Amino acid sequence: MTYAERIVIEPGKRAGRPVIRGLRITVYDVLGWLSSGMSAEDIIEDFPELEREDIQACLGYAADRERMAATISGD
Repeated sequence: MTYAERIVIEPGKRAGRPVIRGLRITVYDVLGWLSSGMSAEDIIEDFPELEREDIQACLGYAADRERMAATISGD
């Protein structure tokens, strides 16, 4: 499975930011929670509508964005 099966961008929802499966939870929300020290289990406990695969999809999306930015900047 690729992150594209879970991450969508819908104009008008969360200002067009990438969200998980059409929910109102953004990739950036999940990345922020992870970076603050929450585990995947903590996040799922707080947001039971999320699945472990959703969190992995957020990480994959972030990695691809970083790869794309490095390619564009020539690094």
